[in-house]
Order: sequence, then structure tokens, then C-alpha cells
Amino acid sequence: MKRSVLIILLFCLVVPLSEAQLWKMRKFEVSAGLGPSLFFGDIGGFSKTKNILGLRDMSFLQTRFDLNLNLKYRITQEINARFSLTYGLLHATDARGSNEARGFEASISIVEPALIGEYYFIKNMAEDSYLFSKGRRTGFGGLFKSLDFYAFTGIGGLVYFVRPNDKLNDKLVSDGIETGGLTAIIPVGIGSSLVFSPNFNFGVEIGGRYSFSDKLDGYTSKQYSRSNDVYYFFNFTITYKMKTGPHGLPSFRL
Repeated sequence: MKRSVLIILLFCLVVPLSEAQLWKMRKFEVSAGLGPSLFFGDIGGFSKTKNILGLRDMSFLQTRFDLNLNLKYRITQEINARFSLTYGLLHATDARGSNEARGFEASISIVEPALIGEYYFIKNMAEDSYLFSKGRRTGFGGLFKSLDFYAFTGIGGLVYFVRPNDKLNDKLVSDGIETGGLTAIIPVGIGSSLVFSPNFNFGVEIGGRYSFSDKLDGYTSKQYSRSNDVYYFFNFTITYKMKTGPHGLPSFRL
């Protein structure tokens, strides 16, 4: 009898301790994201008197896409370090806005490497389940228990190339402005992920990038421009969680 009680007590102590360390078994993550991009520069857009909260500047004509790849390292259960590499397209046109007669248009290709920190202010409950760690999914009944919510920020660089239309090109040539360059950016955003299995997460993420340049579209208005250019990504993401090897390095064994 005493022996049975002792075994039960040891089990109750050991299982919670092992569950608390489960996240350490998969500290490395690889993720990819794909979605629309939206640019706010000096070309296109409505004046503030005609544009409450900037909502009218969000149009299909300005929307393009981005592809994002990431390598993450879980420092703690709530904090991730992330190296991000993004290729994307941005677009700006006067075809809809307060300067239609000007007729400027620019297509912008970007490459953005960034170092980002993620903070999970709401963590899922699935990863603390011993059965889940062995591959038993919670199912849709446990949807809310399987969700993470996080905020992120960091610093990065941006390489951009501008392809102007004829009217904009004539303006850039006359002003001696280069159609490309390198600048720094600050990414800020929020995201949510569904812990689908011990190996995979699915999620969404929305993030803005504040640029240290006002010439991402090749043009800046000395009279009206009061801030640097910004752009946004809305990505659907998939994450693969790699096992942690015996020396703390990622393991590629299934």
C-alpha cells in the first residue's frame, strides 16, 4: 500500500516537471509566410481633408504581395529570437487619389533582412499537455486552448529597386534621384498562431515597417511630405518545429 502511494506521488511530481520542459525539446523553428503588401508613400493617396484615418488609401491598386522566410530560436517559453528574410513587391500610383493629373506610378521590388524579437503575451495550453507532446492533437474542441498571441519588433535593412513610369522617370532624372537604394527599417506588429501538432503551427501576422527613407517610391514631395515611407504585410504563416539535439542544436530527424 505504501509503495503504491509513493509511486503515485512520484508520478504526480515528475509529469508536471517534464511537461514544463517540453518546449525545450523543440527550440528551433522554421516558418514561411505569404500574403498581400500595402505601401504608403508620396505617390497616390488622398489628402488628409478627404481621407479620415487614411482608410481611403487602402486600395486594390496599391496591393502587391510578399514572401517571408524565418528561422526562430525559443529563448524562453514566452520569448523568441527570429531572423527574417522577406522578398516583396510594393506599388504606388496616382491613378486613384488627390493627384490623378500628376500621373506618377512606381513598382518597387524589396529585399528585407531583419532581426526580430517576439513576445507571447498569451500562450497556448496544448504544449503543456503530455499527450499532445506525443502527437495527440486537441482537435477543434480545444481551439482556444491551442492559440498563441504575440507582439514583435526589431530592426532590419531594406534594399529597394524602383521601376517608374515615364512621367515619374522624367521627374527623377531632372531631380537627379536614384531609382533604388539601401535604408534601415523598424518592423512592428502582432500575430496569432494555432498549435496544430507538436511539429506544425498555422497562423496569421500583420506587421508594419517604418522606413528611415522617404524615397522608397523614388519620389518625395518637399512641400507636402512630413514623414518617411511605411509599408505593411498581412501574412498567412506555417511553422515547422525542429527537435532539439543532444548538444542544443537543431535535429533534422523526424
